[in-house]
Amino acid sequence: LKGVAEALSKKGNHIITSSIEHPAIGNTCKYLQRRGFEITYVPVDKYAIVDPDHVAAAITDRTILISIMHANNVVGSIQPIAEIGKIARERGIIFHTDAVQSFGTLETDVGELNVDLMSMSSHKLHGPKGVGALYIRKGTKLTPQMQGGEHERRRRAGTENVPGIVGFAKAVEIAMAEREEKVEKLEELRKYLVAGVLERIEEVSYNGHPEKRLPGNANFSFKYIEGESVVLQLDMVGIAVSSGSACASASLEPSHVLLAMGLTAEDAHGSLRVTMGRSNTKEEVDYFLEVLPEVVGKLRRMSPLYAQAR
Repeated sequence: LKGVAEALSKKGNHIITSSIEHPAIGNTCKYLQRRGFEITYVPVDKYAIVDPDHVAAAITDRTILISIMHANNVVGSIQPIAEIGKIARERGIIFHTDAVQSFGTLETDVGELNVDLMSMSSHKLHGPKGVGALYIRKGTKLTPQMQGGEHERRRRAGTENVPGIVGFAKAVEIAMAEREEKVEKLEELRKYLVAGVLERIEEVSYNGHPEKRLPGNANFSFKYIEGESVVLQLDMVGIAVSSGSACASASLEPSHVLLAMGLTAEDAHGSLRVTMGRSNTKEEVDYFLEVLPEVVGKLRRMSPLYAQAR
């Protein structure tokens, strides 16, 4: 984002993004705003999905960049990237998508998505941490963000991390070979988990789009309790979940994604994100469904809000 903004600053200073982006995008936009760029945050609907018409309406003659994530990291909602990309292409505006959550799971054909820039990360594919990739459409102008040598076509100085890059490439190879099988398995597990939670626990809501979402993502809000308390209780019995994105799970602030969807601060505080990967099993989901109602029941019995509601 900074590379495009700096390269095109003489053309314009307006950037469009969404209200549910990962901090990697959101905080970069805040930085650029402090540097004099104008940022428009388009809203989302109750499922955390961006309306392409809202993006089109936000475009001005000073717009130089649009950045919308492919799939949301908190509630898993998949965005209409191809339609937004078509709008950007027709208006001659650079379009970036953060595909860290989706790459290796969803179809990410850069031609079909109409993107100029696409970010990817190795660790989301069980590859080495600290390694990423950026697709750059030919002709897209970027100012290097690391000064030094002429590595990587003068776009990123510094000696390349060859073992990490090779590891990432192998992770991509495996992910693409297993993608269809993995997606089918994760969708089946997710539907089983969601049905089990909604059947076993009262006063719980399922956040995000029921179908247009990442196959291994489920997000719930439980009335009268804090999601962070659920996280801690489950951690004690060997279950790792989060109350927001994994990057911000230690934060006690309600998720900006859930607030942008229209949830109250109370419901956002009561959220729990459950994600599953290629190694998870039905037996593990059964264990989760056995333990979760006990944890929620225990915490509600301790909650003054629950007592008042009764």
